Amino acid sequence: MSVLAAYRDDGPLAAGAERLAPPAAARPGPLVWTVAGALPLVAAFVVWRDRLPPAAAGLVAIAIAIAAAGPAAARADAGRLAWLVPPLLRLLEYAVLLRVTVLTDHGALPACYALLGVLAFHHYDTVYRLRHQKLAPPAWLRTASGGWDGRLLVLYALAAAGGLGPGLVVAALGLAVLFGAESIVSWLGFARAQAQTVYVDEDLEEA
Repeated sequence: MSVLAAYRDDGPLAAGAERLAPPAAARPGPLVWTVAGALPLVAAFVVWRDRLPPAAAGLVAIAIAIAAAGPAAARADAGRLAWLVPPLLRLLEYAVLLRVTVLTDHGALPACYALLGVLAFHHYDTVYRLRHQKLAPPAWLRTASGGWDGRLLVLYALAAAGGLGPGLVVAALGLAVLFGAESIVSWLGFARAQAQTVYVDEDLEEA
């Protein structure tokens, strides 16, 4: 997996859209796909600016965003502007999550901020893990956390059903444990491997 592909944090839905997409040669660049897919979602929030867009409109718009952005993962490094796609996906996920909370349940804002903090930790951890460990988080972690695509779809469905507040609390706590525990295990393993390398180098120098 390339660095930009790891930064995307795609879940099973985006991965499925990638498998169903036309051949890579017939697709435009990843930035074009991502921007085009986000436009219906942005339009929905503009049209229904004072309230949450109806469930059908919101969920369809999110599904379009996933169907458009997912296939771009296969060409995550294609084009000079490909580096813009991961931050655009972060902006999409964070902004939609915050906007949905503001429109549906002001009392859930603390839980929303907690979830945003957990997601930011995970995404920064991914950056520094790739920089120092030269490894991306495992695929099972993206599946278990839903990826940006699964999180948006589930949380919007909860908001439309009136259960956003409890859903945010569960998501924040569950993902904090999941991301935190996996990150600790990964960095401890990396530290042990580094220590063993130092010991081996010292032994070779003494010999």
